[in-house]
Amino acid sequence: MKIKKGDNIIVITGKDKGKTGSVERVLPKKDLVIVQGVNVVKKHQKSRKGEGKGQMVEKAMPIHISNVAISVSGKKSRVGFEVKGDKKVRVAKKGGKTI
Repeated sequence: MKIKKGDNIIVITGKDKGKTGSVERVLPKKDLVIVQGVNVVKKHQKSRKGEGKGQMVEKAMPIHISNVAISVSGKKSRVGFEVKGDKKVRVAKKGGKTI
């Protein structure tokens, strides 16, 4: 996958288009990412013994990886790979910065 945990991304389609955030978790088998502050829903949490009342919790839900792009200095970019020395590194297509 070209997007990793901790990357800054921009949402390019959907209800959260234009929002930015950092990747909290990557689900590579399903091609999904969970981004902090993006695709947030309210979930009802049932009360349990000893915890007291039930409550509503805001939770970030997964978003498909095709709906996000990596953010390099505030602008979206695609990701490519280059071999530098003995290592394969990720490179932004716009500007050529290593990620």
